[in-house]
Amino acid sequence: MAISKLLARGKHGSVPGIRWQCLYGTDSGSNRIVVSVSKKFFKRAVKRNLLKRRIRESWRKQKHMLTLEGNFDILLIYSVKEILSYEEIYSSIGQVIDALNAKYGPKQTAEVPEVSSVE
Repeated sequence: MAISKLLARGKHGSVPGIRWQCLYGTDSGSNRIVVSVSKKFFKRAVKRNLLKRRIRESWRKQKHMLTLEGNFDILLIYSVKEILSYEEIYSSIGQVIDALNAKYGPKQTAEVPEVSSVE
């Protein structure tokens, strides 16, 4: 049920190697992440599991950079046919986090100085 809601109503984007879909403001009580690697591209489970481990570890090491308040569900889909190195996946996950911060993070408003009238 939660995944179908995520797919139906979530915002999406992509970075090199990874597509993502996020549903912000869920009532799940915690942040949840789903990692998907297509069997169409990688027939062997060993390769799919390797890529999923790399994605989850990259997320674990960078999730502290999220500035989101509230709960969210995110789906990360590996979207290339070749096996990327850990460093490339790490960089892509960093770009996903930056995109999430830009889309859902606290809005930065420019301070407008008050103009005092001189009489």
